[in-house]
Amino acid sequence: MKKRMSALLLTAAMVLGGCSSGGGNQQAGNTTPTTTAETTTQAQTEAETEAEAEAVYDEVKEADVVIVGAGGAGLSAAIAAADEGAESIIIVEKLGKTGGSLNFTSGSMSGAETIIQELDGITDTKESYIEDILSNGADLGDRELIEIFVDEDVDAIQWLWDHGLSEYTFSEQNGLKSVFAPEHQLYSIQRTYKPKAMDPANYKSAVHEILDKEVAAYKNITIDYYTEVTDLLGNENGQVLTAVGYNSDSQKTVCYEAKKGIIMATGGYSGNPKMMGQYAKHGDKYLVGGADSADGKGIRIMQTVGAAVDQDKLSYIPTFPMGLEYAEGKGAIGDVYMWKAGGIYVNQEGKRFINETLDEVVPRETALEEQTNAVQYNIFTDKIIEDLKAGNAAFMWEYYYEPEQGIGHKLVQSADTLEELAQIIGVPADALVETVNTYNAAVESGKTDEFGRDFSGAPTAYSVAVNKIEGDKYYAVPIKALVVMTLGGVTINKDMQVVDESGSPIPGLYAAGEVVGGIWGKFVSGGTGVMGPVAFGRITGRNVVNLELPKGQPVKEASFVLDKALFEKEKVAKESYDMSGIKDGIYEATVDGQSGEMVVQVIVADDKIAEVTVLSNHETENIAGPALEKVPAAIVENNSPDVDGVTGATLTSERIREAVRQCLEQAK
Repeated sequence: MKKRMSALLLTAAMVLGGCSSGGGNQQAGNTTPTTTAETTTQAQTEAETEAEAEAVYDEVKEADVVIVGAGGAGLSAAIAAADEGAESIIIVEKLGKTGGSLNFTSGSMSGAETIIQELDGITDTKESYIEDILSNGADLGDRELIEIFVDEDVDAIQWLWDHGLSEYTFSEQNGLKSVFAPEHQLYSIQRTYKPKAMDPANYKSAVHEILDKEVAAYKNITIDYYTEVTDLLGNENGQVLTAVGYNSDSQKTVCYEAKKGIIMATGGYSGNPKMMGQYAKHGDKYLVGGADSADGKGIRIMQTVGAAVDQDKLSYIPTFPMGLEYAEGKGAIGDVYMWKAGGIYVNQEGKRFINETLDEVVPRETALEEQTNAVQYNIFTDKIIEDLKAGNAAFMWEYYYEPEQGIGHKLVQSADTLEELAQIIGVPADALVETVNTYNAAVESGKTDEFGRDFSGAPTAYSVAVNKIEGDKYYAVPIKALVVMTLGGVTINKDMQVVDESGSPIPGLYAAGEVVGGIWGKFVSGGTGVMGPVAFGRITGRNVVNLELPKGQPVKEASFVLDKALFEKEKVAKESYDMSGIKDGIYEATVDGQSGEMVVQVIVADDKIAEVTVLSNHETENIAGPALEKVPAAIVENNSPDVDGVTGATLTSERIREAVRQCLEQAK
């Protein structure tokens, strides 16, 4: 590998050219153009300058189209660009796998006037779909872009159907594949589709599975894994056609040159609590339901070359009021739903704040977001558990919480009195007792309480029984606000071109997927989190090939750029593991895993770690795979459990390290 150049030389190379000095005053958005007074490198001969500039990068790669991010938008864009005649396409992906947020969702889809509705005998209209999306987004979405999406979405679903979706098994309601999805605000008609992945060990989403298979069939599409793009560069024509990345696997700096354009499909910032906390009241306390790699850096990178971002819309962070915290800061959808049979929610102050049985999702979402630490405690009793089971509404309880091996079992707290329970969960005892007494009185009245909760006993989808909170045992489970996607980002035009703060397109720069802001409004509609990136990715892939590449104004940084500090990870000071005194032998340790125990074996030979083997695990294979492969090897190479984790699989990485530490303790 070539020796990496100094920061001064790197800056000079960025100013002078792209991957190799292509001539002119090419500048990076996050650097300041140098002058003769500031540096003498520009006074060198052209040949010397070109040699130095080219030496900055370990590798230089060229393609018709460069796509940053291999999620739903990036994969769809690559296929579309290839179909439109692009001879070479490079997808740059910082993780060791494709899929992005599709690795963390079951992949619900939605669409109107689709082949699926036609086969189900359901009549729908695009106009109705558009109005529902706008209404669900609090009428803050971009109508023009939503209309473009709804039109393209029909073709995208048809394409998926023709490329294998028709063979998939769907979760059905009343024998129909077109269903209502209660995890989101309901559409006015059944237009949500829930296909199940055929290979659940490697895919959570059928859409991801199909896209992966199709991309693999194109010889002119290549994917560079473990490569994070850190800079975009503009050339002397005001075009952004250069991306600079760093490959963490080879430890090489790679410069990518695009002939037609760059598509940024880097996702949102739902994996960045610091950034969410900057723009939402308790955003730093939200549970992360997706990838840590969804850090928002792609937004900032585009700002450095002029991309406009609406700051107000960065606060558009929809949550699920049903987050199960299975590891610190990480969560999944997993409400106990005890309120369906008489339970209540209280906040950190021990008080109720919402009608728990409300059939509208948004008010429950926003109410939880306003509570201290974005946490609510479900309070219930044994009688409530029994009635929830009798009402066939206890799936989450029986799957996640009741079994000892369930990922939510350790969250269940119990006590003989409300006062004891309050002490355990850290809420004021007098407030909790008063709240329960007031609630019980409302139940006795058989009427409607101050929050609008009805106690008449009429069964609904959100109320299967009416109960007071009383008994020999009281229970509490903390449920937090969960985030799986964000809705703020860069601004684009109808052609998917990234625009600057004047509204002018930045030549060569496109964006698709969650990295784009302002499309859906303040809240998201069911299925658009999957089909939005797919549909817009398809459009972007076609446009980057077919639209003229014009010249533009000199590239400059936007007036508003996200603070670098939002992307700096907190370093926890810790002493390196003391390897002294370990004895040769074979050792095993068991630690809690994703959906079950992880067993790790360590062989110590000649007073060193000779081998680390994960004997068994219950991790999600397509997410944890890189960590299961790389972390044990790194531990052996460094003879220490204190090695870096794998980006995107931080929890699995730490589980392996902890198991190795336990083995080494046995070896002492």
